[in-house]
Amino acid sequence: MIDNSILRKLFQFFMKLDELFSHYAFELYDGLRRYWVAYSQFLMRFRVTGIKRVIVDLFDDAATFGTVFALGVITVALPTLNETDDIWNSGRQYAVTFTDINGEIIGKRGVLQDDAIPLEEVPPHLVKAVLATEDVRFFQHFGVDVVGTFRAMVANAKAQDVVQGGSTLTQQLAKNLFLSPERSLRRKVHEAFLALWIEARLTKAEILKLYLDRTYLGGGTYGMEAATQFYFGKSVRDVNLPEAAILAGLFKAPSSYAPHVNREAAIARANVVLGRMLDVGYITQGQFLEASQNPAKAIENDIFASPNYFLDWAYKETLTVMEEQNLTDDYVVEVKTTIDLAMQKAAKLETANMLTTEGPRYNATQAALVSMTPSGAVKAIVGGHNYEESQFNRATDALRQPGSAFKPFVYLAALLDGMSPETSIVDAPISIGRWSPRNYSHRYAGRTNLITALAKSYNTVPVRIMAQIGRKKIIEAAKRVGVQAELLSVPSMVLGANGMTVLDITRGYATFANGGRLSNPHTVLEIRRASGEIIYNRRRHAPPERQVIPASVAGDLTRMMGQVIKSGTARRADLGYTPAAGKTGTTQSYRDAWFVGFTGKYVTGVWYGNDDYTPTRRATGGSIPARTWKAYMLRADRAKRPVSLIGLPAEEAHFAFLESNRNTLDNIGGPEVEVAAVQTDEEIQTDSVGDGSGEDAVVNVLRDMFTLFKNEDSKLKVVKKKRKKKARRSARSRRAEKRYRRRGTVRKRNSRRLRQLLQTR
Repeated sequence: MIDNSILRKLFQFFMKLDELFSHYAFELYDGLRRYWVAYSQFLMRFRVTGIKRVIVDLFDDAATFGTVFALGVITVALPTLNETDDIWNSGRQYAVTFTDINGEIIGKRGVLQDDAIPLEEVPPHLVKAVLATEDVRFFQHFGVDVVGTFRAMVANAKAQDVVQGGSTLTQQLAKNLFLSPERSLRRKVHEAFLALWIEARLTKAEILKLYLDRTYLGGGTYGMEAATQFYFGKSVRDVNLPEAAILAGLFKAPSSYAPHVNREAAIARANVVLGRMLDVGYITQGQFLEASQNPAKAIENDIFASPNYFLDWAYKETLTVMEEQNLTDDYVVEVKTTIDLAMQKAAKLETANMLTTEGPRYNATQAALVSMTPSGAVKAIVGGHNYEESQFNRATDALRQPGSAFKPFVYLAALLDGMSPETSIVDAPISIGRWSPRNYSHRYAGRTNLITALAKSYNTVPVRIMAQIGRKKIIEAAKRVGVQAELLSVPSMVLGANGMTVLDITRGYATFANGGRLSNPHTVLEIRRASGEIIYNRRRHAPPERQVIPASVAGDLTRMMGQVIKSGTARRADLGYTPAAGKTGTTQSYRDAWFVGFTGKYVTGVWYGNDDYTPTRRATGGSIPARTWKAYMLRADRAKRPVSLIGLPAEEAHFAFLESNRNTLDNIGGPEVEVAAVQTDEEIQTDSVGDGSGEDAVVNVLRDMFTLFKNEDSKLKVVKKKRKKKARRSARSRRAEKRYRRRGTVRKRNSRRLRQLLQTR
């Protein structure tokens, strides 16, 4: 039971609380009532009636709704801008000019732009041409030209068409910097507000400079300097009046009035510009007549003449380097690259020649090539047969199965696991689950060693190595030497079933050639601002090379791969005068044909195939890829001297070959060598996913043939051999036809006798 005293105290507490609440509630109500009465009496002093009341209500409602509308426009229509960021460069693209190692310009990527020319150095007649065309009242208005907008509305109403624009130069700059090109009321409101915002923060000269540097003027160019260089091959400082009229006419519609696209339309537009300059008094009648009668002529620009596949990849690397080095505020830069133009031209020539002469025979329509130094300095990239038809870079972006070209990574894992090139192993049938790979020749060598197995490209040996050491070690070995591709842990991976790019597999081979130090493919040596200031230098900023596999292991593997060229599946790639190592590769159904090889100076990967993955006509790695590699390397190595590799030193035979063939080697690039590079060969099947030790005497006959006489002699032998085969087939056909006729006669005679016998019965 609760004590009565406690209940009494609780009752008294709640009564007191109720009393306080009632008191203060009444006081609050009474105070508010008295204040309202006082406020009403105060407002009575301003009470109006009649017509005055109507006028006051109109102004009051207008102010109220106007305020609400203004706040709505500001909060909804005005785009969000963060003034702490670099808002003047928001959405801006990079303009990159590429040079070779000697500073010669080889091409450009990104947008074509150069904002390094001060406004004071721009010719006055060019500035006047732009102002006369785009905004003649630029220096009188505050960002939005009310007079000009009203004048444009009147002119458009009279013409019943859009003949004049009301946007000022500042509004156009706002659109170019911050807005999309959509046509909408919302965008026009954005444009007007941003124009006022820009005018409040920049001077007229700064606004004009930005406009001249950031406006798109056709041909991939942004700004006057880049457009002048593109159309007229000169600096904007040297532009004359007719050229200034052409350039000023581009602001309205660069795709329609670009002189390299439509010269007649460009000249007509330039005459309109000259007429407006005359109307506002910027030029005299004489200047108008002279400029209109002598229009400017644009230079020819062949955008496909530069090493485009190389530039595409170099541009990607440039953006990556600039981001890593925190150089993203520099938008106009010059990049010195690793390219060797002579090697690039040789790569293009050899792949094009091979596709033209041997492509139809082998049903190969595309090729790719990557060449670099052992340390990774890329010298040449061929990403396809024709850049104008397809800009897809098959050398850096296409994932294709490498076939047996992957096997060196398997043997690398074996060497790292303790085996040696002379380790004994069995070449015999083997099965992993339901998968039973076979050698190309369907024959097996039995007991052999690793160096012979790689040279002859036996398929069962890599599978047997995988069974002994495991797939994980093979994947780890490939990754250690720089392979970037995703390698699925499946049994067929040891025979090159995973997709890889030409650049990727060439990088792995480059690590072998580099003595086990990780090769890092690169094209960027220096990055400079437009002013010439160096902001990146690879020697200072790039990390040092890392030793990823022991030099002794790299040497053993190089020695093994050297036998592939000397006595194995790539004898057609033998240069003769210097040590070389490599590996062929051909995939299932002959869809891809590879050869990747290296000397002491260069590492080069070659691929042939078709974009739609249709099979080639029995093209193997030892055929057109090996021949292309040899022809290219002979052109690339202009010094022509033996260079030792780790594990594969230069020998007396190399110097002897060099002496006996000195004149021929010195003339590489002449007509004799070009004939040799595209000579017809026999169907020598020496390599595939199941390639083996197929031997063909024709290989030895054709090897080291440099002269036209020997080429013709080999062609004659091929023709004679084909004629003999055709004659044998014809003789067999005639004998088969005689047998068929004889059998038919016998059948008819027997049938006749049977009918006579039945009739007599």
